[in-house]
Amino acid sequence: MWALDLARTAAILGMALYHFTYDLAFFGFIEPHVPFSFGWILEARIVATSFLGLAGASLVLAHGRAIRWRHFLRRFGWLVAAAAAISLSTWFDDPERYVFFGILHCIAAASLIGLVLLRLPAVLTLAAAVGVLAIWLYLPRVGFDANYLLGLGLSREVPRSMDFVPLVPWLAPYLAGMGIAQLLRGRARGTANGPAAPRPAPAAQSRLQRVLAWPGRHSLVIYVVHQPLLLGLTWAAAQLLR
Repeated sequence: MWALDLARTAAILGMALYHFTYDLAFFGFIEPHVPFSFGWILEARIVATSFLGLAGASLVLAHGRAIRWRHFLRRFGWLVAAAAAISLSTWFDDPERYVFFGILHCIAAASLIGLVLLRLPAVLTLAAAVGVLAIWLYLPRVGFDANYLLGLGLSREVPRSMDFVPLVPWLAPYLAGMGIAQLLRGRARGTANGPAAPRPAPAAQSRLQRVLAWPGRHSLVIYVVHQPLLLGLTWAAAQLLR
């Protein structure tokens, strides 16, 4: 799907841009506070919201008619393996700030929750997304400080981590993406006369479209390798220019 691939490409580029800004600050090319300014933090939150919303929509598109267990388990396995690799590599780099529940961990956990909610009507899925936000906004954050509950995001203090994306509130955009996809799928079925219309054959794409869609179709691989690559290139530039 051209629109979905392009949206994922935009999200991947936004993520790489933010991480590149972090690398520039780390090696002294820009002021250290720049990646933590309001504008860049907002950009990072928009990118994370986009990734989770697109992941939720993709779950509905891939398994809305029937759960394809082999496909789901293969994708889930790759997500868990990539999340574990991120945790392990960041633990070796900085054990006090390693990524124990980042965006890949969140997407993996949200995928399991989404699978349970896959058959809900769109309105209930969207209501669940609002409910997650309500929990985040109104539930007193007390009594959830056990380490094994940190991934829920309900602890009184945010733990030190390079990337912390807990289920509350970040399950909300995932469920919102699911709900929107369910709503659009239901409208498409409603416009068909008689039985559900067959899925149309994909339109031929131009070379430019294929190039722009490529990052979106390989977003997990790019996510895993882009930061070491950017960090290495920034380090090399710092050595050459000093």
